[in-house]
Amino acid sequence: MRITMIAALSIATAATALPLAAIVHADRSYYAFLSPSGNIRCVLSSDNSPTPIAECQIGNHTYVAPPASPCADGGAAPGWQFRLDQGTQPYLPCENSALDSGVGNQLPTLAYGHAKSLGSITCDSEPTGMTCTDSSTGHFFRVSQQSYQLG
Repeated sequence: MRITMIAALSIATAATALPLAAIVHADRSYYAFLSPSGNIRCVLSSDNSPTPIAECQIGNHTYVAPPASPCADGGAAPGWQFRLDQGTQPYLPCENSALDSGVGNQLPTLAYGHAKSLGSITCDSEPTGMTCTDSSTGHFFRVSQQSYQLG
């Protein structure tokens, strides 16, 4: 009787632990969101990359974009799109992005004072703009209607 009771408890414990383990390990690998102004849209993703990336686009800006250089793939000139791959420096890509799908206004808003994270990359929404930072390196990009910064 005692052995049967121990076996039953072991099976019951294992059965209840399995669903919890699946929930604990179910990580999201894609977040897309807008700034409250709707002028900046971003994605945090590790779907098509071995490490997380942050990518943001700005709709309207008053800053002077860097001089246009020919893009090998015929993409847009740099200055309106920003990317940070975990473990590397941020850059201004000229390839067209997954954010170009035209669903920008259907994305959820990341309220000012809130953040989204994936891996070591966190994007913070502030009234002064969007900042995405890789805590493993300290590299970041910051973008607002008036300016941008790569660090």
